[in-house]
Amino acid sequence: MDFLSGHTLLIDKPLGWTSFDVVKRVRGVLTRRYGMKRLKVGHAGTLDPLATGVMLVCTGKATRMIDTLQAGVKEYVATMALGATTPSFDLETEIDATYPTGHITRELTEATLTRFLGRIEQVPPAFSAVKVDGKRAYKMARQGKTPELKPKVLHIDELELLEFDQQQIKVRVVCSKGTYIRALARDIGTALGSGAHLTALRRTRVGEACIDQCLDIESAIEWLRTVEIEFPDDARPDNGSASNNETTTK
Repeated sequence: MDFLSGHTLLIDKPLGWTSFDVVKRVRGVLTRRYGMKRLKVGHAGTLDPLATGVMLVCTGKATRMIDTLQAGVKEYVATMALGATTPSFDLETEIDATYPTGHITRELTEATLTRFLGRIEQVPPAFSAVKVDGKRAYKMARQGKTPELKPKVLHIDELELLEFDQQQIKVRVVCSKGTYIRALARDIGTALGSGAHLTALRRTRVGEACIDQCLDIESAIEWLRTVEIEFPDDARPDNGSASNNETTTK
């Protein structure tokens, strides 16, 4: 396997890991195996630490494909708690307000979801990496400031109700690049005449890459440690031999 010429790994990102954690772990294994100090490794689409699922990790020259891969349609399965909101629109922050849910029915929910199909405008979460006047919005939000975020035009291809009760819904979302599912939860809650926040999120597809094709992180790392690798003539290891040793921390 030639990771320098380029390869794309399909990894099921674990809960609690940042996208950078995954990239760092992959890079650590490969730089040790190649005996190199540096190796290009990147990912095609960030997942929040509280989300799991499909992450495309590109190595070497395959990093040139990241923009193309990121542009692919995404599919998610999202669980949303009804009747309460949080500043981050997910479980990163505590509940800041509660709302009635007694009026919410399956029929109302299904009708409400249709309002989000097609071209929509979405205001990103304050707790996001969007830049405002050169500063990350989440840094401002964590300082107690309210960043002014402009709506972005997105496209929701499919929005299917998978499970329903008056306290929680689970939906399947097929959407364009740049969609914040946390913000979608906020907007669905408002449209239902209540509130909502995201309690679980799993990305199940990026372009043609599906979750059933992905390796969990430990299986991916074990494969990287043991797979036979190729050394181009101009990329022999600095120490004259490849190493299979690497640290096990993220």
